[in-house]
Amino acid sequence: MSVIRHLVFYLAALIMTGCGETDTKSKAEAGDPNAQYKLGVMYLEGKGVPQDYAEAAKWFKKAGEQGEATAQCNLGIMNYKGVGIPQNHTEAMYWLQKSAYLGLAKSQAMLGVIYDEEGELKNEVEAYAWYNLAALSNGDAKKLRDDLGTRISPETKARAQKRSTELHNEIEAKKASK
Repeated sequence: MSVIRHLVFYLAALIMTGCGETDTKSKAEAGDPNAQYKLGVMYLEGKGVPQDYAEAAKWFKKAGEQGEATAQCNLGIMNYKGVGIPQNHTEAMYWLQKSAYLGLAKSQAMLGVIYDEEGELKNEVEAYAWYNLAALSNGDAKKLRDDLGTRISPETKARAQKRSTELHNEIEAKKASK
């Protein structure tokens, strides 16, 4: 499966539908991060409001700044692909890492996809490590990890497994400190 198809798949998998609240916008404007996330989804999908990717990104950012992990992930993907906002890989990595460190498997898998690509961010150790973390609760990430595992040397795989353990420990330490 191509990287573009992976990105589209993960963006689609992140989107939740059916907000069901008539006052979502007023709650979002009042600062409710869950409502901000839901409003972002509404704008992303064009459900109940005109589809507007820039507006979706705006609401995902507001929710993400308050720690809403799925909003952070969506914003990271939008930044990575340049959907509704200028493409910005630095911002993409910032938001995806924030949500990945909150334990969101979809963000962890997305980081794996990005590090698994050709280009400036290519890093097989990081790709395998993030896929490995995501694989604990995401079957697609397990497949991606296993595929990458067939393409890297045993030494690289060992370094990646060590890095995965380090990342896991960092995430657990962050959770414990809250």
